[in-house]
Amino acid sequence: MDLQAAIERMGNPWMATLLAALIGVALALIGCAIADRVLRRLARRSVVLTTVLERSARSARVVVVLVVLQFIWTAAPDDLRALPAVSRITTLLLITAVTWFLVRTIGAIADAIIRLHPTNVAENVEARRVATQTRLLARALMFMIAVVGFGAALMTFPDVRQLGASLLASAGVAGLVAGIAARPVLGNLIAGLQIALTQPIRLDDAVIIEGEWGHIEEINATYVVVKTWDERRLVVPLQWVIEHPFQNWTRRNPQLLGTVLLWLDYRVPLAPLRAELERVCKSAPEWDGRTAVLQVVEANERAMQVRVLVSSRDAATNWDLRCRVREALIDYLQRQMPDGLPRVRAEIEEMPRRASNAGRASRDSARSPLTADSRAHENA
Repeated sequence: MDLQAAIERMGNPWMATLLAALIGVALALIGCAIADRVLRRLARRSVVLTTVLERSARSARVVVVLVVLQFIWTAAPDDLRALPAVSRITTLLLITAVTWFLVRTIGAIADAIIRLHPTNVAENVEARRVATQTRLLARALMFMIAVVGFGAALMTFPDVRQLGASLLASAGVAGLVAGIAARPVLGNLIAGLQIALTQPIRLDDAVIIEGEWGHIEEINATYVVVKTWDERRLVVPLQWVIEHPFQNWTRRNPQLLGTVLLWLDYRVPLAPLRAELERVCKSAPEWDGRTAVLQVVEANERAMQVRVLVSSRDAATNWDLRCRVREALIDYLQRQMPDGLPRVRAEIEEMPRRASNAGRASRDSARSPLTADSRAHENA
């Protein structure tokens, strides 16, 4: 039966149209529920499909309902009062729902990929690379979809469409002004794509930026959040990361060498100190077994500088190992070699007694010069 014929039979055009809309919405919801159950059963072994269905099921139902309503408004008679306004509102809601559905779907796919590559394992370099690329690309896509959806929603209004046509006539000036105004945002967005593709930093990388040591906690569309060692948060624009040098301690792998410097006296024997270093490293859980070296790297007129080189699986563990080794060696020196700390030496030579007395007499005579006659006169 045709919808227009049914409307004519009921006499009230809007009543028949709303009844048809209710029936259509009910059938759409029932169909969505059946499809959701079937798809969940088919996709239960796929993490990606399961995540997508869980995250985008609600937005998909809204899209289906709005599509059905749009078909009903199209099939309704054109002389219905306020039908163009209702149809325009439905179109606007449909564009918003489609944008919401696409954003949720992309976010679900990104979360599923990250879930398939967990970072809470020992060797997580590849997982952090995948997580960083996925997050940045997903956020860039979601941003572009949101911009396109917002533009499409605005174009549903005739006045805005005419404004867009007039702007296209002066596209050069408008593009130049927009480019200058949006340069920071666009620069950070492009920098985010560069970071996603070239991977100078990844999530959980140990870095030194602006003299601050910490881990990459977040990589957003326009900035990076670095969690410092004292739990502060350093917010850095993505464009700064691309344009300035910084240190990345986990670029290839998280393993790291650390140094401990000690100034010691020349009388300290090095063999017992090396044996103590080996004993401390073997008993330390932070040591990864690769490197434990003690060397004299500098010497001056007062003391020698000893450098201890130790290795660990990551930066945080290496810091703890360096502190442990430094404390253990200082304790060993205090117990076994208390004279091993640097000291200032001075050598004082004592002059012979006779030369000393002669010098004293000459100094006295210089202070009180008396001739033989004067001494005789004094004696008389």
